[in-house]
Amino acid sequence: MLRISEIKLPLDHAEDALRPAIVQKLEIADDDLISFSLFRRGYDARKQANILLVYSVDVVLRDEAAVLARHGGSPHVAPTPDMAYRPVANASAAPGAARPVVVGMGPCGLFAGLILAQMGFRPIILERGKAVRERTKDTWGLWRKEVLHPESNVQFGEGGAGTFSDGKLYSQIKDPRHLGRKVLEEFVRAGAPEEILYVSKPHIGTFRLVSMVEKMRASIEALGGEVRFEQRVADLDLQHGQLRGLTLASGEYLPCTHLVLAIGHSARDTFEMLHARGVFLEAKPFSIGFRIEHPQSLIDRARFGKFVRHPLLGAADYKLVHHSGNGRSVYSFCMCPGGTVVAATSEPNRVVTNGMSQYSRAERNANAGIVVGITPDDYPGGPLAGIAFQRQWESRAYELGGGGYHAPGQTVGDFIAGRPSTALGSVQPSYKPGVTPTDLSTALPDYAIEAIREALPAFDRKIRGYAMHDAVLTGVETRTSSPLRITRNNDDYQSVNTAGLFPAGEGAGYAGGIYSAAIDGIEVAEAVARDLVARQAKAA
Repeated sequence: MLRISEIKLPLDHAEDALRPAIVQKLEIADDDLISFSLFRRGYDARKQANILLVYSVDVVLRDEAAVLARHGGSPHVAPTPDMAYRPVANASAAPGAARPVVVGMGPCGLFAGLILAQMGFRPIILERGKAVRERTKDTWGLWRKEVLHPESNVQFGEGGAGTFSDGKLYSQIKDPRHLGRKVLEEFVRAGAPEEILYVSKPHIGTFRLVSMVEKMRASIEALGGEVRFEQRVADLDLQHGQLRGLTLASGEYLPCTHLVLAIGHSARDTFEMLHARGVFLEAKPFSIGFRIEHPQSLIDRARFGKFVRHPLLGAADYKLVHHSGNGRSVYSFCMCPGGTVVAATSEPNRVVTNGMSQYSRAERNANAGIVVGITPDDYPGGPLAGIAFQRQWESRAYELGGGGYHAPGQTVGDFIAGRPSTALGSVQPSYKPGVTPTDLSTALPDYAIEAIREALPAFDRKIRGYAMHDAVLTGVETRTSSPLRITRNNDDYQSVNTAGLFPAGEGAGYAGGIYSAAIDGIEVAEAVARDLVARQAKAA
């Protein structure tokens, strides 16, 4: 087959318009096109008056060689790549090998466990939080009753932080082996809509993710894997730079020579334990800021014009960047169309915000993080200094919110003018337990406040109405990514100074979001499998 890309058609094109468009693009007769299938559908909304659908298709032709010769210089006509996933190893090649352990059951740990199980290695998965449905009840307990469960919340529990998000399934990472296709296919197998295989910006939403995670867990267990909830790793047994086992918070000791550490970006106590044990960590850049909310209708009109609410477009999203005069970059992060701002803390007496959407994206507000990039120069003091920095501003947000996990908020108009908000306007914030109008100028470092104040009017020039007075800023967003990296080797994915320890995903500093974390989980699982087979071969 050949893959043909950049086929553009009007938004309301006829149902049978794609075939003649393919024929015209390839300059062939209609009967030379034997068949075609949809690979990707996106849209080009740069011209509101003429929004176009953009297709990529896989075609079977009567004479592929002639078409390739005619379009050989075009990047939009090429052989269809082989996207089938093939396991790199099988447990039958390593009889008697120790069972690998996966710590954490977010997207990274979930896929690491699934791939290891599919290769026959019967992994043991340890998750400090609860199963996804119990965890969902605990999370709603914070949102509705102001009761925080430190081990069961937005950050901790089956499914990871991505469970309470927009469920975005795309990334800008390089994926030469097409592992992302494996991720999407497994999600469809677990109940995701088949459209995620071809729409350009697929998403799932929180409610669908819950049942999907349960089905994937059942698949792991059916293949001989074991999943254990409420099992926090308290210590590692390291001997001469080699992992020998781990100790759980319950006191149980578990022998282990291959450990996938997929702990997420908020497992601060685990980071501290690793540092105390001498595992190499290093501080890394991340970002801090606020959540901003607008009427979704404002964003839809600004992006789609007369095509607002078209069924193929859905709720509009956006991506914004501004380089401020003080040298800081300000950008939109984790934009959630038709969603809500959620309480995402995992520690008492601290406020953290995040955003989520359901599959329908039908809530009245759009929200996104408006965040400022920072580096270890902003929080000197070693690999754990970023955690202390995050805690400082999360505690300040709790104080400004007045307690009870209420978040501090301010209208955009008041924020830009530098005056406190005493009341909110037409945009009602979605954050629960609630938002306290206040002055956010002391909620973040001065350089971050200055940069965001400059960025908002600049964003208004790109999306008219973005700096509307009644838009709401809610603080604070501090957990955009891990503040540190558990550094690993490029070849075998093991810690640079601890053999048998495989850092993975967001918490280790190697992913950002569901999609990239899942892909990293696959790659790390493959590295574990290869090492298990190699060790058994050497022992034999």
